[in-house]
Amino acid sequence: MEEIKKIIEDFFSLIDNDIRVNFYMQEGNSLLVDVKMKEPQVLIGEKGQVLFETERLLKKIVTKKKDQEVVFINLDINDYKKRKADYLKELAKEAAEEVLFTGAEKKFPPMSSFERRVIHTTLSDKEGIITESTGEGSERRVLIRKKT
Repeated sequence: MEEIKKIIEDFFSLIDNDIRVNFYMQEGNSLLVDVKMKEPQVLIGEKGQVLFETERLLKKIVTKKKDQEVVFINLDINDYKKRKADYLKELAKEAAEEVLFTGAEKKFPPMSSFERRVIHTTLSDKEGIITESTGEGSERRVLIRKKT
C-alpha cells in the first residue's frame, strides 16, 4: 500500500506543489484519495468529468505499476464527490416520495455511473420504489417508479 500511496503522491506533486493528499482505507478494500488544493476546479472540471478521468488514469497507472493487481481507488478533490453524493441522496429521497405520492414515474437527466450508483444505493431499501438505469452511453439515466 505504501508503494501505491507514493505513486499517487508523485502524480499530484507533478501538478502542483501545494496539493495535500491524504489516504483512508474504506470498506471493500478501497483506497480513498482525499486531495485538498487551492484551485480545485482545475482537477474537477465541468460536472466532475476531469475528476472522474483523473481517477480512472490513477487506477490505470497504479494497476500497471503493481503488475496487474486490481486496485480500487476513490478520488475526491476538496470534498466534491462527498458534497455531490449528499445532494443526490436528498434529491433521490425527494423524488421517491413524489413517485409514491403521485404514482407517476420520475426520470432524471443523464448522469455519470457514480451519480446513478448513489441514487440506486440510496433507494435500494425504500419500500414501494423501483430504480433502474435506462439509455445508452452519455444518455444513461435513472428512472424511479412505483412498485406494482
